[in-house]
Amino acid sequence: MTTSRPAQDSGGARTSGPGLAVAAVARRLGVAPATLRTWDRRYGLGPSDRTAGSHRRYTPEDVARLLVMRRLTLEGVAPVDAAEAALAADVEELEAARRAEPPVPREPAPETDESADAAARGRGHLRALPGGGQGSRAPAAGGTAGQNTSGRVSAVVDSALAYDQSRCDDLLRIPVNGDPALWWSQLVDPAWSRLAERTVLAGPGAVPELVLATAALQALRTFTEALEQAVVQNGGPPANHPSRMRNIVLIFAAPDEVVPLSAHALAAALTAKGKTARIVTGPASVRRSLELITMVRPAALVLATLQRRPDLDLVHAVHEGFPQLPVFVGLRRDDAAAELPLAPQVQRVRSFTGMLHEILEVVEA
Repeated sequence: MTTSRPAQDSGGARTSGPGLAVAAVARRLGVAPATLRTWDRRYGLGPSDRTAGSHRRYTPEDVARLLVMRRLTLEGVAPVDAAEAALAADVEELEAARRAEPPVPREPAPETDESADAAARGRGHLRALPGGGQGSRAPAAGGTAGQNTSGRVSAVVDSALAYDQSRCDDLLRIPVNGDPALWWSQLVDPAWSRLAERTVLAGPGAVPELVLATAALQALRTFTEALEQAVVQNGGPPANHPSRMRNIVLIFAAPDEVVPLSAHALAAALTAKGKTARIVTGPASVRRSLELITMVRPAALVLATLQRRPDLDLVHAVHEGFPQLPVFVGLRRDDAAAELPLAPQVQRVRSFTGMLHEILEVVEA
């Protein structure tokens, strides 16, 4: 339900000064214009000023509320709850949002946790899209409340170190009504982090990460296959039906990089939300990727990478060839962010949860 509010500032007086158009606000916040239009239509977080000719413009208060919305969604708050908080924000909260606004929204402050970065470099080809969202307090694997999340993570790590594939499979199984996003952020990504900190003397063919990766991929495949079967059994179209391919999300890995495991989790999380996502595997040159995009016409494109300075030629080529296509790039660190095209349709995202929310805002618009 859309919430309406008066076109005035929080002190009761109409905000003076020229307002901002949607494109300017999108650049300021570092989001796609389609995201702002969705927030306006769905939550009432739209422009409250009008100019001659009935053109709507964003006032400073409008922008401050959007800054609150943006910050909360990137922290993992559900968009509907973030919008409610943004609309209810008082004068002090809005002033704090303005003061906290970074000078360049798409370039957050550099991280200082070098130990975490070192662990990611050590075994990065199996790690997550950046910032797996460990701060969320939801139960592991989308299960029931009261489960010992830390204990489950420890059990997963122990089973991987013991090369107990069957046990690891059981621990990572996603319930029928589970949430792959919670499963990833609360169980699998923390397990990867802990495992990456362990020094292991392994024999030939013994790779703890491989045990964990195999179990995770099997869990995701079983979960999504069950979802797709349920859709068909309820009279819906199969996964590859044209009607379900209209708003498809394509997920690429960076050149010369194995598809991160979190890319599979992202695709499953989108599937659980009723969306269609496909992961591009195998050789994918820029030319071949552009041909694929031309053929599929996706609603959004994701570049999943764990490299410090990934090759961004694909991002530039896609933006030049399809300037209206939303492109999301998962970059945890700031090293390569400055090399992204400076455009509202190209978004750098630092967290798994933030990536999921950003994509959903676009494909549901």
